[in-house]
Order: sequence, then C-alpha cells, then structure tokens
Amino acid sequence: VIFGVEDFAKLAHFYLSRDSEHEVVAFTMHEQYIDASEFMGLPLVRFEDVEAQFPPDEYDMFVPMSPAKMNTLRAEVFAQAKGKGYTLVSYISSNATYYDTPVGENCFIFENNVIQPFTEIGDNVIMWSGNHFGHHSVIGNHCFVASHVVISGHVTIHEHCFFGVNATLSNDIVVARHTFVGAGALIAENTQEFGVYPGTKAALSRVPSSKLRRM
Repeated sequence: VIFGVEDFAKLAHFYLSRDSEHEVVAFTMHEQYIDASEFMGLPLVRFEDVEAQFPPDEYDMFVPMSPAKMNTLRAEVFAQAKGKGYTLVSYISSNATYYDTPVGENCFIFENNVIQPFTEIGDNVIMWSGNHFGHHSVIGNHCFVASHVVISGHVTIHEHCFFGVNATLSNDIVVARHTFVGAGALIAENTQEFGVYPGTKAALSRVPSSKLRRM
C-alpha cells in the first residue's frame, strides 16, 4: 500500500511495479485530501482506517513523500504507519551500485546511485538518481539527497537533513541535524544544527554571448 496521491506516489508505483518483488495493491491518504475512490486504477482508501481493509499482518506500506518541512511531514506519517503495525518497505534500484550497505525502512533509492562499501543508511531516506555515497559514511534517519550529490568518505549525516542538486561534502565532516544544503554548495567543515548553507547563484555577466570568441 503506497501512501500519497501525487508525483512521489506515482514514481513509487512505477519503480515498485517494474523493478521489485512487491505488488502494489492500493493507495492511501488522509481523508481530508481524498476526492476519489481510485488512484492510478487502484483503490484509494482512508489512512485513518487503512488497516481495516489492508491489515498490517498481510500487507506492507511505502511512504514516498517529499522533503517538505525538512522531511518532518514524511517522518510523521512514517511514525503513524509504524504505529498501525505496518512494516515499511524500502526500494533500491537494480541500477544502483550497491554492496549490501545496511538500509533502514522506507528508503527510496533511485537509479545510478553509487553506494560504496562500509556505509550505512538509516530509516526514511530518499536518494534521488546519480549520487555518490562514499566509504565509511553514514546517513541518519529522515534525510533527502537530491541528484548528483557527492558525499565523500567518513562523513556522518544526522537526521532531518536536505541536500540540493550537485552539492558536495568533503571528507571527514559531520552534518548536524536539520541542516539544509542548497544546490551546488560545497560543505568543507562541520555544520551547525538547523543551519542553512545556500549554493552560489550564477550572476549575469556584462559581456554578452555574442562577444565570446571561443563559443
């Protein structure tokens, strides 16, 4: 049973249906957001009493939500689903490079991630496509890693962190809980809790492209 009715849920259905041993049987969502009885041709049921139709001793759940509010909304639903007794599955793409790293529940790991040996990934982590996760590094619970992020070796990432596209983390650093790293940012030192580290925005040059001789 997949939680959600938006893009993340559609992507989860796509990957689980085509690249896993799981069969998707239904979607679920909080009652206030339901305006139909089906989603993608499958039953859409109220999360408030989903266990009545799909009991947790017979079905598992997947909660592939966005990183909104530093992943806290996804963490809340994760905890609620666990409270109902569900086992939350994880998906690791068959096109990821993966050496049996321990991976927690409800992780969504897309294609072309390179996950080196001697690493560890906690619960409820989303790793979009094309990242490098270096040896002897750890990602804590409830984190989101966008595409093409480089996490070097011996990096420790605490819970509820966000990493934008093309961010780079140097070796031997500690990323404190609730750290936000913007797209293209370079993190070379330990971060502070609740710290925001924006990337460098490109600036318009005074020289127009028509004056660039080598282009």
